[in-house]
Amino acid sequence: MKTIVAGREPVTPTEFIELALGIDLELFTGSATESAMERAARLDVAHEVLAELRESDPETAAYAESLLRTLPLKMQRSSGRRPRRTVRRPHAASAAVAA
Repeated sequence: MKTIVAGREPVTPTEFIELALGIDLELFTGSATESAMERAARLDVAHEVLAELRESDPETAAYAESLLRTLPLKMQRSSGRRPRRTVRRPHAASAAVAA
């Protein structure tokens, strides 16, 4: 049996949550590529939506508010170390055949 929400079939868990709750998760979590101006505009809209949700659906509002405290995965700070670069060297057998 397929799960269908609001006449649509969600493909990912995130899509299922968005359809079930009726909110856009990215509105509250943001994008790793957004500019400071885009972030400010998104947060203005998110706070307006959150105010309406508090009146109509307090549980969904609490969930949306918790999303505001999260960062997009790509924006989280790393340990300060650079990623390891790997260099592929030809295998000794293939190097001998090439010569």
